[in-house]
Amino acid sequence: MSSLSMALIAGMLAAAGWAWYTSMAAREAANRAAREACARLRLVMLDGTVAITRAWPRRDRNGRLRLERTYGFEYTDDGHRRLQGFVVMLGAEVLSVGLAAAGGLG
Repeated sequence: MSSLSMALIAGMLAAAGWAWYTSMAAREAANRAAREACARLRLVMLDGTVAITRAWPRRDRNGRLRLERTYGFEYTDDGHRRLQGFVVMLGAEVLSVGLAAAGGLG
């Protein structure tokens, strides 16, 4: 194998590693945001984790291209109903956390 091929393979592995690392960091931040939102409102987050539902490239405030990720999660307010929530991330920044409509929480 030529040194150019080895460099290309090393670069691709490094890029894949970086993508995996940033994805895990964003997921952990989304998990934290979901848990904190549920705790603040005395809700119980079910299954203990978020799941990615959408990923899309988007520019941040500085014009840099970032990956916007939307994560879904389920929670309960009464121990029986499973309600849907979401966390929207732009890179490592939490943009918003959403829960089911307030009318569904009564």
